[in-house]
Amino acid sequence: MQFEEILHSGKIYHPGEESIAREQLRRLDLLFGYNALKPSQQAEKTALLKQMFAEIGDNVYIETPFHSNFGGMNVHFGHSIYANFNLTLVDDTHIYVGSYTMFGPNVTIATAAHPISPKHRRQDYQYNLPVHIGENCWIGAGAVILPGVTIGDNTVVGAGSIVTKDLPANVVAVGNPCRVLREIGDDDRRLISHGRQMEIAEQ
Repeated sequence: MQFEEILHSGKIYHPGEESIAREQLRRLDLLFGYNALKPSQQAEKTALLKQMFAEIGDNVYIETPFHSNFGGMNVHFGHSIYANFNLTLVDDTHIYVGSYTMFGPNVTIATAAHPISPKHRRQDYQYNLPVHIGENCWIGAGAVILPGVTIGDNTVVGAGSIVTKDLPANVVAVGNPCRVLREIGDDDRRLISHGRQMEIAEQ
């Protein structure tokens, strides 16, 4: 079985297997190069992201430092995505993110999991479950999205939330564990923040 099949199978495996570790190191070298680029080297950053990611659209900006288990090898980004500092993608299997999504600082998206059994954890076993995030989502600062989660289009995840289960489209969800607070409605055409409201012009 090829190492890609192992990573994406959803089955228990040993991540220290030679072919997996070799490819991971190669990918981490690319990530190191990305983080070493100056902010002014935007063209070089964009070119390197296209080399690092499985798929990536136009107008994607990821602040450094950026962290990723496989340097984006299993990450699929749409276009017009912004990620603030310290985005961490545990991309041992696929992570899908729709266009126009934003990430606050210190967001973690994890696809890798380990057995609950202490005996099997001691042997470093692991399995992976993909994560899907829809279009036009906003993932707040410090949020953690766990393996196997799907988040629907337009949903807002509050800062510091721990997303353990799927979230539908068009909701605001917060907390640990993260739960739906309310649906996004017509009143949200006004920007509401800390008691202030402001009309937003339609584009």
